[in-house]
Amino acid sequence: MTRSTLLHNGTIRTLAPGGATAPALLIRDGRVAALGERRALAAELGPDGEEVDLGGRTVLPGLVDTHPHLLHFESESDGVVDLTDAADHAEIVARIAAKARTTPPGEWIVTTPVGEPFYFLRRSWRDLPERVLPDRHVLDRATSAHPVFIQAWAPTEPNVCAFNSAGLARLGIADPAPDRVGDVWIDKDHAGGVTGLLRGAVNEIYSHDPYWQQLLDRIPHAAPDLLVTTRRAVAQANARGVTTVYEPHEMTAEHVGVYRRLRDLGQLDVRVTLALEVDQSRALDDLGGTLAGLRDGLAQTRALRDTADERVRVTGATLSYAGELSYELYRDVYGRMTKGRARFHRDVTRAFADGCLEHDLRANFLSSDFVHHDHVLGILEAPELAARVRDRGWILQHAPLIGELHAQRFQALGFDVTTSTGFAWGLGAAYGEKWGRQVWRDLVPLKRLLLAGLTVAGGSDWGPRSPFEQLWLAETHEIAGTGGHRNAGADQVVTRAEALAMWTSAAAEVLRWPEVGTLAVGAWGDAIVLDRDPLTCPLDDLPGTTVELTLAGGRVVHDSGAVARG
Repeated sequence: MTRSTLLHNGTIRTLAPGGATAPALLIRDGRVAALGERRALAAELGPDGEEVDLGGRTVLPGLVDTHPHLLHFESESDGVVDLTDAADHAEIVARIAAKARTTPPGEWIVTTPVGEPFYFLRRSWRDLPERVLPDRHVLDRATSAHPVFIQAWAPTEPNVCAFNSAGLARLGIADPAPDRVGDVWIDKDHAGGVTGLLRGAVNEIYSHDPYWQQLLDRIPHAAPDLLVTTRRAVAQANARGVTTVYEPHEMTAEHVGVYRRLRDLGQLDVRVTLALEVDQSRALDDLGGTLAGLRDGLAQTRALRDTADERVRVTGATLSYAGELSYELYRDVYGRMTKGRARFHRDVTRAFADGCLEHDLRANFLSSDFVHHDHVLGILEAPELAARVRDRGWILQHAPLIGELHAQRFQALGFDVTTSTGFAWGLGAAYGEKWGRQVWRDLVPLKRLLLAGLTVAGGSDWGPRSPFEQLWLAETHEIAGTGGHRNAGADQVVTRAEALAMWTSAAAEVLRWPEVGTLAVGAWGDAIVLDRDPLTCPLDDLPGTTVELTLAGGRVVHDSGAVARG
């Protein structure tokens, strides 16, 4: 239980049906108790209650991020040197040297990339005054007693990483070295000596290059303390105004345990719904083993299923389709003509659908292109399946590219959609170069999805992390790296209210959690206080929205200090 809190002297946007607003809001015992005038609500506050003078600010329901990778992304930074905001080579050397002073000789020192994760479009190593990552000679100034690795992070490809001389030696890279092994280029100086930079398929995840995988296997990665990193990620989410998340991608039973442990410790300041991943990466090499693993995974998910908990729910399972497939030949990032390589098998998709029906799990399909959409739909539209699927509220994830017919077909099967406007911003330029700019007509077509009758929820995924920048992108559909081009077609642009719903009421509908995403009486007292009204402020002011106070169940979990409390 929490004490009562009265928010007043501002605009309370409940985002309940009808768009009701109120001048004051009372939260009691974790839930919205009443809306109305301050004088009337103050009488119900109680002697231990707290009043919050909004000073004209706007209150919204806590936001719902339906693809944040909250647990994953912060864990990638655990135990590594943070170079995201490093100003130049000297600062990079200084930070690595500081880590070296507390690291036993011979142990690896691993760093983040330089710049803004995860697209690294607004800032990267290209923006350092040196305009290049430090090579082995520069990194050797930080330490010669430790191997050093500056990572490259997905989704950018080709990418670049860096090692010092000790790191190269540990990996067996020395002069004379080949120029290229697989899709990894070993960078050379103008005299032919290795520089310590490796380019190409060198991302820390989502690289399928055998040579790079062999190198990565030689670099030990200490297991992150997921309780610590997830607690930190939750605090960051609260500061962005997020109080509910959907974690449906690459989640495991261990991850469920992390969230439940934080809940039990009273340290989980978001509400979480999860869907556990079913691995199909080896479906073409070991169909029998994949099917057996799928059956075991779905049975395990069913055992973990909980659709009623106030903090942590497990509702479904996810089948992800990797790779970028096309019906037409295109040139991949390494210059090869291809249609992409399929990594799925019809029998696996059918078994996944059957298993989700058997175990009463919400099936999630992470599908990103027309070929994968057609594969999923071609199986689910079979008469013996379609009738059983329609009322299950299954979920399509990602869908950065989706045609009008695909949208209609998914809607006919009763699907909901989670997507991110960041896909258009961060990947649009690469898609245009790869497949031609004609694909932009099908790029994150939010309005098309709504007109097809689909319920659509928003998520941050690779970024931008700010929900308010995601709202801005829902109206502008700006594509980074194109000189400010806005792919603002009739199929893309939604209204401000529609965009906000994707992070509140519509997201709650997708999650089947009606007590979040609204401040209607009886809903959870998850609320955020903002320095501006995101429904009425000028469009280009949206990204700068500041969350000044976040309440989860009526309890303050983020406070910028700008709001008068007492």
